[in-house]
Amino acid sequence: MTSPDSGVPRLVIAAPSSGSGKTTVATGLMAALTGRGLAVSPHKVGPDYIDPGYHALATGRVGRNLDAYLCGPELIGPLFLHGARGCDIAVVEGVMGLYDGAAGEGELASTAQVAKLLRAPVVLVVDASSQSRSVAALVHGFVSWDPEVRIGGVILNKVASDRHEGLLREAVDSVGVPVLGVLRRAPQVDVPARHLGLVPVAERGSEAVDAVTAMGAQVAAGCDLEALVGLARAAGPLPGGSAPWTPGPMPTHHPSRSVKKSKPRVAVAGGAAFTFSYAEHSELLAAAGAEVVTFDPLRDEELPEGTAGLVIGGGFPEVYASELSANEGLRKSVAELALSGAPVAAECAGLLYLCRELDGLPMCGVLDASARMSERLTLGYRDAVAVSDSALAGAGTRMRGHEFHRTVVEPGAGAAPAWGMRAPERRVEGFVERGVHASYLHTHWAAEPGVARRFVERCRTS
Repeated sequence: MTSPDSGVPRLVIAAPSSGSGKTTVATGLMAALTGRGLAVSPHKVGPDYIDPGYHALATGRVGRNLDAYLCGPELIGPLFLHGARGCDIAVVEGVMGLYDGAAGEGELASTAQVAKLLRAPVVLVVDASSQSRSVAALVHGFVSWDPEVRIGGVILNKVASDRHEGLLREAVDSVGVPVLGVLRRAPQVDVPARHLGLVPVAERGSEAVDAVTAMGAQVAAGCDLEALVGLARAAGPLPGGSAPWTPGPMPTHHPSRSVKKSKPRVAVAGGAAFTFSYAEHSELLAAAGAEVVTFDPLRDEELPEGTAGLVIGGGFPEVYASELSANEGLRKSVAELALSGAPVAAECAGLLYLCRELDGLPMCGVLDASARMSERLTLGYRDAVAVSDSALAGAGTRMRGHEFHRTVVEPGAGAAPAWGMRAPERRVEGFVERGVHASYLHTHWAAEPGVARRFVERCRTS
């Protein structure tokens, strides 16, 4: 194992554009290296919740996000080291094209920026299905665009034949960049997608296991693993001053206090319908003194006994609307907790679940609002400020977030809105009622640890 001080061996898997095969290669590489007995730390650039699920399946470790927009560039190194602690190697899957980031913000939140912040070599995955010699121009352009980005090699994906491979290798050799792998078309590694991207691991069961196994076998057979590990080891130390992020010290237990006062129980929604969450959120809640308990709204008929606060993150309630609606016992339990004034934090899917109805099916009825599927995709980073005091944040607290949904909630904001969006458009959104904070906005609490501390303190006092 490598200590954080000496620099964790690391690679960034990037591509010229989305759809080139980054997830297949990154996940396959993680699985192949894990199969060789290495402890692999999995990471994903950007806000995506789904890819880290496949990474976790490949490595047996929590998949973690590195998002320079949500958390700020200064937290990329510390969050990386936190996830990679005790690992032999780290694999970071990029987002979109290598140089694509937050719209109108230059390189911010791009794979290239994260690679530079981590001083990590980049492996470029190129979809070669419709080109031969032109691949040289493409690779040359990506190599020369930003001299601070070190592209250490290329993996050619979707190669049609031995002859096609020969033409591609000759072209890339002329650029002076090594070819570290060649992958043929392999339908067994394909992951099904729907309205918001890939289908999450939690919904696929053994099919997801089989797909990840196939990805690992394909990468192990088609890539030079020794060369990739060697490239990762050449990354060197991270920038000076980087230390692992920590959620904070665990609070001291005071036996004289009641159980609720010393360690309030926070229930966190999980299961197939609510798969979107950042691992750091539960870590921050625990560090703030909460007992974090996961429950499944598709299976559990009531909240965990003694629940003092509730966190319902993102996911796909629209896919499971019938099952969620049929679980009347849990819907009643959630409504009773919310009406009691207990802290409830709901993001996106959680917002839909708290509505009166979703696509005409009864939900929890905590909010006097209805939700429905829409043809329009709402997607993008948001610069937001808290409009109303809530269990999560005081009015005026500024946070950055991300929206990603094909649903509409009517009305879009309550009498006391959750957020005022500062960019890219000015509007208010979400609901603050009693102890409830419900919004479409996904946030990363590591950027504002006070959110978790405030929430847990409200759980103690509500």
